[in-house]
Amino acid sequence: MNQITQEMRNLAKQLLEEEKVQLVMGWEKGSFWYNSTPVFVSKVEDVDKLIWDEFCAANLATYLLDDRFSDEKIALFVKGCDSRAVNRLVQDKQVKRENLYLIGIPCPGMKSAKAAKELGQETKEELPLEDKCIYCTHHNPLVYDILLGEEVALDDIAATAEVSRFEGVEEIEAMTPDERYAYWQDHYSRCIRCYACRNVCPACNCTECCFDLGQTWLERDVTPTGNQVYGIIRAFHVAGRCIECGECERVCPMDIPIMKLNRKIAKDIEELYGPYEAGLDTETPPPLGHYKTEDPDEFM
Repeated sequence: MNQITQEMRNLAKQLLEEEKVQLVMGWEKGSFWYNSTPVFVSKVEDVDKLIWDEFCAANLATYLLDDRFSDEKIALFVKGCDSRAVNRLVQDKQVKRENLYLIGIPCPGMKSAKAAKELGQETKEELPLEDKCIYCTHHNPLVYDILLGEEVALDDIAATAEVSRFEGVEEIEAMTPDERYAYWQDHYSRCIRCYACRNVCPACNCTECCFDLGQTWLERDVTPTGNQVYGIIRAFHVAGRCIECGECERVCPMDIPIMKLNRKIAKDIEELYGPYEAGLDTETPPPLGHYKTEDPDEFM
């Protein structure tokens, strides 16, 4: 057992025994050695389920939406991406910060569970990082009530230090309109409309999704055209609000490069409105969520 795991269990036990929180959200070991899945602990005797290892990739903040209007105090372990998701939810008034006890854990990047499955019983050290971790710009939690472990330096993570935040966007921009259309048509033709990307996204937090409203916005049949409409609507819905946690792409069963589209939009927003990353705090509104007289108006 590593030190962080032991500290997690000790702290969770203390918080539950002293009734400072009613629920602790963390990770537990899944069915396979390369799976670490969310766990919800409300009893002291269950704290030994909590673990911290190279496969705790799931963003726990999304699960706050399952009971978004609860007044119970919830303890939540947060990596850098999880903490940005918490800020997103607080800013969207989906959860109250005072109802959360945030336990920060610096994250050096999670190992790819998909690669582990494909390689079989290879050692963890030989596994690549999750794609979402390669593009990560905040490996340390941005908001927390207590921090476990030592902060990590971005430059110490070679795979991350060598990659641009907007890596891969340039190749999309270099395409002709026809090539770009064919590129996305090819990818979204594989979409099975399972909505996993929507369900895991902390920025997709509407109490009622437009895609669940019968045929008002989108036909039920899974068609290439409908898939493109779905992908475009969702991408613009989270424009300026996407925290770039990459969970949408990680959980996609059809390996659609969803984050390449999200990063393209994020790059366009930076070029139009200046440097901006969503979820860094709860005070700065998204560029598309407020109006400034100096905003560009080339479209007028």
